[in-house]
Amino acid sequence: MRYDTLYPQVTDSRAPAAAAPPFALDDGLPPEPPKRRRRINWRWVSRGFAALIVLLIVAIAWLVFTAPLSKSLEPPVPPSITLLSAEGTPIARTGAIVGKPVDSTKLPQHVVDAFVAVEDRRFRSHWGIDPRGILRAFVNNVFTSGSSQGGSTITQQLAKNAFLSSKRTLGRKFQEVLIAFWLEAWLTKDEILSRYLSNVYFGDNQYGLDAAARHYFSRPAVDLTTGQAAMLAGLVKAPSRLAPSGNLKGAQARQKVVIGTMVDAGLLTKAEAADIGPARLRLARTRALPTGTYFADWVLPEARDMAGELATEATVTTTLESKMQRAAERAVRNAGLRQSQIAIVAMRPDGRVVAMVGGKNYGESPFNRATQARRQPGSTFKLFVYLAALRAGMSPDSTVLDEPVTIGEWSPKNSDGSYRGEITLRQAFARSSNVAAARLIKDVGPDAVIRAARDLGITTPIASEASIALGTSTVSLLELTAAYAAIAQGDAPVRPRGIAKTDEPGWLDRLSDLKRPLGSRQLEGMRDLLSAAVNEGTGRSAALSVETFGKTGTTQDNRDALFLGYANGIVAAVWMGNDDNTSNPGLAGGGAPARVWRDFMSQALGVAAKPKPVVEDVGNESDFMLDEGGNFIDEPIELEGSIGGQGMGVRVNRDGSIEMTRPGEEEQLDAPPPERDRRRREPVPEDEGL
Repeated sequence: MRYDTLYPQVTDSRAPAAAAPPFALDDGLPPEPPKRRRRINWRWVSRGFAALIVLLIVAIAWLVFTAPLSKSLEPPVPPSITLLSAEGTPIARTGAIVGKPVDSTKLPQHVVDAFVAVEDRRFRSHWGIDPRGILRAFVNNVFTSGSSQGGSTITQQLAKNAFLSSKRTLGRKFQEVLIAFWLEAWLTKDEILSRYLSNVYFGDNQYGLDAAARHYFSRPAVDLTTGQAAMLAGLVKAPSRLAPSGNLKGAQARQKVVIGTMVDAGLLTKAEAADIGPARLRLARTRALPTGTYFADWVLPEARDMAGELATEATVTTTLESKMQRAAERAVRNAGLRQSQIAIVAMRPDGRVVAMVGGKNYGESPFNRATQARRQPGSTFKLFVYLAALRAGMSPDSTVLDEPVTIGEWSPKNSDGSYRGEITLRQAFARSSNVAAARLIKDVGPDAVIRAARDLGITTPIASEASIALGTSTVSLLELTAAYAAIAQGDAPVRPRGIAKTDEPGWLDRLSDLKRPLGSRQLEGMRDLLSAAVNEGTGRSAALSVETFGKTGTTQDNRDALFLGYANGIVAAVWMGNDDNTSNPGLAGGGAPARVWRDFMSQALGVAAKPKPVVEDVGNESDFMLDEGGNFIDEPIELEGSIGGQGMGVRVNRDGSIEMTRPGEEEQLDAPPPERDRRRREPVPEDEGL
């Protein structure tokens, strides 16, 4: 008998049944692994929340340091500055018209309601952004074909206008929202609304509700009617397009929309709305002022510094004198220039600029040739050469050789090709002898000439070489005029200025504007020379009926021609030339520039020009290194005769100048002084000044 039959196996119910294959299924496919339940990692959640808080703190700190609350009080653009003449007449205005800040709590309720209704109906209830407004604008923009709507609240608009640029980027929008939250946290609703109304743009260069009210309706913001307030509130959407001065119908149509919005918001009844007619425009009558002139452009940076960080319009009094400016502009028109340009500067001897014209037409070319251009001054630079000679002990009666000279590789020539031998400094300066100036700088040295120029206020670089005697280094016309003003004033340097002084200068101003008197002997000598140039020399065309001082200048190939001088308390300069530095055949400092200078000064001072002499002994002038030749006769012509029984001799030089002598006289009328005066040098007293 089998053992398993006698003793059958008993299965223990507690024993585990034979395990089936782990992935065995009835269909023969392996089972899916059991799914594990995901647990929230609270550690990472807390870390993320902490990082968000840190980021928020950093953002708030960034706002505190980069966007101070005071900035929301500032206009989004520089406020306008009105420049006044010395007499108090407005002459130019630049910048935006920014009205006085308004207080929303002191405005009529209908004025506040108009802006809140159309710009931010839930302004009083949200915290800087309006989700419902954003959703409404999104739905309107997506599902309607009308004009697009914006979802920005008044707080967001203030944030954008005061702190951000006009770029439309996602990052800028995030900044706008962040700043809006920040403004809501630190300011009351009334403060936010007040700052918004004080800065928002209303077209026609008007910023702020008060400026717009005065501009469009000739009344302050506190006196606006409901219709007027509704029209102004409607302009905010598109101020440039809807400005009623140019689009009255569009502004009135927008006014109706605002009135309807006020009715929908429960701020007006239908009956009240029906009684409101289109607002009637009453533009403020203000004389249109130019936004830019040559003088205004030059003086504006200093005017802005003087006005400081003003939130409203500033008024700055300048030194410009209306009569002088009109005379300068008239002289430019009368010059009859075609292609060449012109510049005129006039100032008082103390540096107050009273007139400035930087070109023929500001509208066509605002480049200021009086202040911005750097041109060669030609023989007008000889002022410094002769001042250095006087400092070295010479006098106007000292003599210098008017003969060709070579200094290194430089061999200057007189423009008329004639040389007069030994002549006085007075004659050399009057005739603008190039070789005489070259000999003087050879004697005193270029450094002495540069030092004289620096003492008279020239700050531009000057090469230390002999050729500067003929004006090879460039300089601005304004700076050169100030140097001549120093001779008229008697002390140096003279600093040109365009802003009138309103207060007594402090010790720091006095320290930075130190002047030293010119030595009396040097001053008398320079005035002697400048007078001779006008009365006896190349500047005769500029002579006035009053005592006149001046000097002509012409550069190589007649590229530049100048006349600088002074009379009766006015120092003036005239420059002519081409912007591209090309030649102007026939143009010379003693010609057109001298005549324009005389024309200007005659009108400005109310004096007549000096009658022209019957005989003039001054030919064309060109104050640079010119070759021989040109419009000259081949050889001098000498004639003898008698007038009324008196014997006379006449000599016509190569340049056309005429000299007269009596038979038997050995010296000409302009002969050099006796031998005892030649090359006379006198020691300079130590107390002579500069």
